[in-house]
Amino acid sequence: MKIGNIDLGERPVLLAPMEDVTDVSFRTICREQGADMVYTEFVSADAVIRNIESTLRKMTINPSERPAAIQIYGKELGPMVEAARIAAEAHPDVIDLNFGCPVKKIASKGAGSGLLRNIPLMLEITREVVKAVDIPVTAKTRLGWDHNSKIIVELAEQLQDCGIKALTIHGRTRSQLYTGEADWTLIGAVKNNPRMTIPIIGNGDITTPQQAVERFNRYGVDAVMVGRASIGRPWVFSEIKHFMATGEEAVITNAEKMALLRRQITESVDRIDEYRGILHIRRHLAATPLFKGIRDFRPTRIAMLRADTLAQLNAILDEVEQKYLS
Repeated sequence: MKIGNIDLGERPVLLAPMEDVTDVSFRTICREQGADMVYTEFVSADAVIRNIESTLRKMTINPSERPAAIQIYGKELGPMVEAARIAAEAHPDVIDLNFGCPVKKIASKGAGSGLLRNIPLMLEITREVVKAVDIPVTAKTRLGWDHNSKIIVELAEQLQDCGIKALTIHGRTRSQLYTGEADWTLIGAVKNNPRMTIPIIGNGDITTPQQAVERFNRYGVDAVMVGRASIGRPWVFSEIKHFMATGEEAVITNAEKMALLRRQITESVDRIDEYRGILHIRRHLAATPLFKGIRDFRPTRIAMLRADTLAQLNAILDEVEQKYLS
C-alpha cells in the first residue's frame, strides 16, 4: 500500500492518533514493535497558528519513528490551511485531517467529527489544505453524524475528489462515541466502491491479531489502524505482525512487556519532568493487560496509580515483577 510515494508494504498496521497517548516515545516504541506508520496526537489548528509551545512540541518527529503523520483539527478554513503549512515545516511524511474526533469539546464547536454536519466546509478545508502543502494529505472520519446520516460512501468519493491520498474510516458514527461495536460493513462498502482508487484504512475495535486478519480478509481494506488496544500494550503490533506472517501467536514474555512499560515511564519523565511524566503514563499503566488476572491486585493497582515519584513507582513495579510476573 502506498500513500503518495510512501510505500508501507502489504497489509500495513498503523498506530492511531490519540490525545495524551501517542507522544514521541510511544510512537517510537510502537514503530519498533511493528507499526508501519504512526500518527501524532491531534493538534489544534488555532493553537498551532498562535504558536502555543505545548502544541508545537507535539509536532516534533524523530527519524526513528518515520513514516509519521501529523494530524490537525479545526473548524475554520483559514486556520486549517495555515496550520497545515506550519505542520509541513516540521517535515512529517503525511498531514492527516481530523474529521472524526467525537469528543464533545471539539465536535460541539464544529471541529473533528463536528464537520460531518457541515460537509461543504469539510470539503473546502480538504481541497485548500491539499493545495497548500507539497506532502501527501490524508483524512480520518466516521460513518456519519448519527444512525440516520451514515454518509460515508458518498463522502469518501467527495474527499477523494479533493485530492487526499488515503482515507481512514472509524466504524462508528459520532453519536456512538466509542460505545457499541464498530460496524465495518460500510468501511467495506467504501473499499469495494469501484470509483474509489485511494487506499482505505479501517479503524475500530481491533484488539487481537485474529481480528486484524479477519478485517483484511473480509472487508478488503488496504490497512488497519489500531488505537485503544495499544494503550499500555505497544507490543500489540508485534503480536499482529507475527500472526499475519506465521499464523501463530507471538510469544512475548512478561519481562519483555514490563521492560517496555518501564521504558515508557523513563522516557516520559525525561521528556517532561518527574511528576507530570508519571501523570502522563498512568493511563498506560491503568490500561495494560499485563496486570489483568492477577489475584487480589486491586490495592497494588491503586498504589501504582497514586505513586508520584519515580522511586515509588519503580519500587511497586519491582515488587509486582518479582511477586507475580517472574
